[in-house]
Amino acid sequence: MLEQLNLTLVCSKTEYKHRLSALQRRLHQLQQACWEARLATVIVFEGWDAVGKGGIIRKLSERLEPRGFDLHSIVEPRTHEQQLPWLCRFWIKLPRYGHMAIFDHSWYQEVVSDQALGGERPNHRQRPYEDINTFERGLAEDRYTIIKFFLHIDKAEQARRLQALAEDEGTAWRVQAEDWERHRSYDLYTLAVEEMLSRSETEWAPWTLVEATDKRWARIKVLRSVIDYLEAALRRHGAAVPPPYEDEAGNDLVDSEDEG
Repeated sequence: MLEQLNLTLVCSKTEYKHRLSALQRRLHQLQQACWEARLATVIVFEGWDAVGKGGIIRKLSERLEPRGFDLHSIVEPRTHEQQLPWLCRFWIKLPRYGHMAIFDHSWYQEVVSDQALGGERPNHRQRPYEDINTFERGLAEDRYTIIKFFLHIDKAEQARRLQALAEDEGTAWRVQAEDWERHRSYDLYTLAVEEMLSRSETEWAPWTLVEATDKRWARIKVLRSVIDYLEAALRRHGAAVPPPYEDEAGNDLVDSEDEG
């Protein structure tokens, strides 16, 4: 899947500035509509280190009503969490009806790391994708919209970004030894990611792959995709879809660029 992506796709600065503002306002409209329809949204971000998840999440949430969403940055499970069913710590972070939860990494992170590094999975996580698919299907059948993104850059681009972060005094702290270790294992992680994508691609929770070499392109594609998912969810549940603002009419940037 990943090798089929065109990582040279770009969005001009002029087009980005015009589209970003319109998309953010549209997303705020749809957040309110989902609130009124009591539809919950779960947005999952996975991707390489230094791929730009933080910047995308900032632009995604910049104009959202802050009382209507929560952001969860997922790290390794704590000691007491290791004694519980492995998906338990994610269940308790799910949003209420009408609310939205954004996951910076998710239930996929530790499964991919286990496989890439050849670790032994705990006994309770021997069939992780069966657990995940059941988990996500249950949510999808219960007024939840699940939106999953994998942000992709190639190995050379990742090295360039990590080096740039490490050389800047203001961002050097963000690059740890384990980041470089994962970078050296890029090919192993690629195999693990490909398995993740193929085994957890379902009709109720499909993946959206994002070409993230150009940060402007990636941000616009993510916002446009979230909007499409929320509009579809409102229609699926018989709720009214608010009409877009006038300046949001016309050709969609992502679709038009993809077709060219």
